[in-house]
Amino acid sequence: MQMTSPELDRFDRAILQVMAADGRISVTDLARRIGLSKSPTQARLKRLEQDGYITGYRAILDPIRLGLDHVAFVEVRLSDTREAALLAFNKAVAEIPEIEQCHMLAANFDYLLKVRVRDMAAYRAVLGEKISSLPHVASTSTYVAMQAVKEGML
Repeated sequence: MQMTSPELDRFDRAILQVMAADGRISVTDLARRIGLSKSPTQARLKRLEQDGYITGYRAILDPIRLGLDHVAFVEVRLSDTREAALLAFNKAVAEIPEIEQCHMLAANFDYLLKVRVRDMAAYRAVLGEKISSLPHVASTSTYVAMQAVKEGML
């Protein structure tokens, strides 16, 4: 992972790279991995958190083991793209747990959604009852994923 920022030196970038791969690593092990002692590593980690480079820690769940192995990507075209319409759409999307990701694009459609559910029947329900009724949705096109080749930040 290549990270460039004028405020970050090689130790900061190393901390971020290690933490992105293993957020549960102890400060002692982190310090050993990046080649600094524990105290400066801990101070740098705290600064990276305070400065917003590290925004939180969480468990990464296996969606397949949870029975959520159906992934669909949905192109969404809006009938209105003025700021108020975009804000209304964005707010409503945030309330739908099946939408794993939502990206506004510069394309021939307005948004790309990543939807994760248990099967096609569940997807049809989410599309018909939730996505199609989002504010200002004019049309959608669905692409079903057959396999995830790469996911995650690294």
